[in-house]
Amino acid sequence: MVGAAHVGVQRRDVRQERRRGRIADAALHLFATRGYNVTSVDEIVARAKTSKSGFYEFFSSKEDCFRELLTQEGGALIREVLDDAATGHNHRERLRLGISRFVRSCFERSSVARLLIVESVGLSAAVDQVRHELESRFADAVAEEVRHALIHDPFYADKDPQVFGRAVVGAVNDAVTYFLTHPGADAESLAESLCGIFAPVPAG
Repeated sequence: MVGAAHVGVQRRDVRQERRRGRIADAALHLFATRGYNVTSVDEIVARAKTSKSGFYEFFSSKEDCFRELLTQEGGALIREVLDDAATGHNHRERLRLGISRFVRSCFERSSVARLLIVESVGLSAAVDQVRHELESRFADAVAEEVRHALIHDPFYADKDPQVFGRAVVGAVNDAVTYFLTHPGADAESLAESLCGIFAPVPAG
């Protein structure tokens, strides 16, 4: 009997997780395509084919849903950027890999990118905090590479690591924002252009 009860709990948990996933997917799509302010909870639950009570079982408000999506999806994007960058053999290669992956991930996962660098800006103090924490993880990784390069790489010798890290994040955000709203951009050429500014291949 205990085994049967345990199986029943597992099945219920699976159903709940699937319902939560449908709501999250619907919210992500609508926030990215229509915008946070325009999207209503009614539209989210209609797209997810569930009820408002189902929505509020998992999220306390529309903003809470957005914040959780930003934390999870934005966090996953930043993790893959840092993991890719870590495979580089030296500081310039790691910087180039990080910048390239950030740009490509934003184009490949444009819905997440819109949440991170468009819809989250100025939404609320709590959402701003999540966005700043995510961006700081990338900016700090860039700053660390520059800090190690100060002594032996002339290109970075006069660079302030913290300023440089924030400048990379700002440039990537601004460039991706522009091209997400102006379709037809090529992610590879954009990434290469940004790499040429912040991590140029040494001459010779």
